[in-house]
Amino acid sequence: MNASRIDPLRRQYELIHALFEYHLERLEPGDLRWEPAPLCWTVRRSADGTWAPDWSDTEPDPVPVPTIAWLGWHIGWWWGVTVDHLRGRPPRAREEITWPGDEAAVEWLRGLCAEWSAVLDDLDGTDLDAEAPFPWPEGSGFTVLDTVGWVNSELMKNVAEIGQLRLLRAASR
Repeated sequence: MNASRIDPLRRQYELIHALFEYHLERLEPGDLRWEPAPLCWTVRRSADGTWAPDWSDTEPDPVPVPTIAWLGWHIGWWWGVTVDHLRGRPPRAREEITWPGDEAAVEWLRGLCAEWSAVLDDLDGTDLDAEAPFPWPEGSGFTVLDTVGWVNSELMKNVAEIGQLRLLRAASR
């Protein structure tokens, strides 16, 4: 039965979501694009007015410190594409996922949370042991259930990073 198999991951997500909300509620103006170090990745205005993330196809050395805005964009990218895959929609390219701007960011992130909750609800009728199309390479043997666990792990890591940056900025004032 899917419900009993997905329930522990759903409860885990609810805990992560509560921590995410704790930090989202406490974000202050200026937190999102605050750069805590000289070498940072953030989001910047493009020529067309959209917000584009700093990016490299190869891991830079040293690794830049991300801003909260960059982390938010990153969450929107990997989570949005994961939802695309699980909903059977064509996955969007990285370049198609844009940061909505400081004023809309928190509601955008909350929207992703709501969309993921809906995906979890819909998994009750899904073959959780089916091969997952993302983020794993084809033929990896990873399942839809593995993907849900990965989302929880990745989100917890990103939420902790956002929280740490928020706390560091508050401490630096």
